Amino acid sequence: MSKGIPGLAGSDHIGFTVPDIEEATRFFVDVIGCIELFEVGPFVAHDDWMTEHLNVHPRAVIETLRMLKCRNGPAFEIFEYSSPDQREELPKNSDHGGHHLAFYVEDMDAAVAYLKSHGVRFQGEPSYMEQGPSKGLTWVYFLAPWGMQLELVSYQNGLAYEATSDDIMWSPKS
Repeated sequence: MSKGIPGLAGSDHIGFTVPDIEEATRFFVDVIGCIELFEVGPFVAHDDWMTEHLNVHPRAVIETLRMLKCRNGPAFEIFEYSSPDQREELPKNSDHGGHHLAFYVEDMDAAVAYLKSHGVRFQGEPSYMEQGPSKGLTWVYFLAPWGMQLELVSYQNGLAYEATSDDIMWSPKS
């Protein structure tokens, strides 16, 4: 019986599409504190390559792809596409394919104050988990300038489930 993909080492990167790659890069580099690793593009195909390989419209164009890194953690790949059938509505977390990107911080209050000083809009105030397997977690959602959901998380003393589990989730603080 298989225990997964042979040779699996872990998560490498996360990819998502943004409406304006320059705006997204400025936000992730200047406000969040990431670094740009490299850029490629444009990618244009005149056959069905885009559909076959990326499950997008055959005339979709990846205008630019940038790879970013935020300190210790998986890299993320941001794309700016143009496509004849492109939808501009952002998925909610409750939608199939909904998503968010979380950043671990040591000091939640300082991180929130910093982001607010940069005009970042938050979705409520930080919440602290007081029971259950995620006891010890403080979290809060905020929005990128283009509306993508992002999250700050902190669990300086670990999460409750770690006391009884042989396997714990990867953490950038390790």
